[in-house]
Amino acid sequence: QVQLEESGGGLVQAGGSLRLSCTASIPTLSNYALGWFRQTPGKERQFVAAIDWNFGSTYYADSVEGRFTISRDTAKNTVYLQMNNLEPEDTAVYYCGAAWTATPFSIESHYSYNDWGQGTQVTVSS
Repeated sequence: QVQLEESGGGLVQAGGSLRLSCTASIPTLSNYALGWFRQTPGKERQFVAAIDWNFGSTYYADSVEGRFTISRDTAKNTVYLQMNNLEPEDTAVYYCGAAWTATPFSIESHYSYNDWGQGTQVTVSS
């Protein structure tokens, strides 16, 4: 089991930036992908971005492509989500998740992720 701890949420005006961090508690993240998802009340958890830890391959939802950047620090077992040009529609609780990549899975599906952080609130005012 992977324990994940997120930080970096907050309140920002439209057009502003925030950086989220997610640190994993296990010694190595080999054969894992770490992903960011977001959720608003009454809606399903929505894919935002993900990174394959072994290869550094990145994946983005169309709605954030070009505005958000996911990256990793392998020495710190930490994944970051740099969010620029934020819009009110980005307001949500953001969750970090870990998915095991050694078996077939969909990196954009929240069902692929077995471990989650507690979430961090991002609020973008207009």
